[in-house]
Amino acid sequence: MSKGKQESLFWGFILLVIGILFMLRNFGIRIDIWHIFGTYWPLILVAIGLKNIIYYISMKNRNE
Repeated sequence: MSKGKQESLFWGFILLVIGILFMLRNFGIRIDIWHIFGTYWPLILVAIGLKNIIYYISMKNRNE
């Protein structure tokens, strides 16, 4: 999978999760989105880092 497709998939997933959280709020399910984001924002950084490492390793193995 090309890097552009991987990034599109990753950001698509992130937008999907954010959209679901906002939609749940519209249906009356109260979720404090900003509290969740404030608590778990480091996981986003970890996910981006892991994505980049996996991409690097897969490209390195493909070139060998």
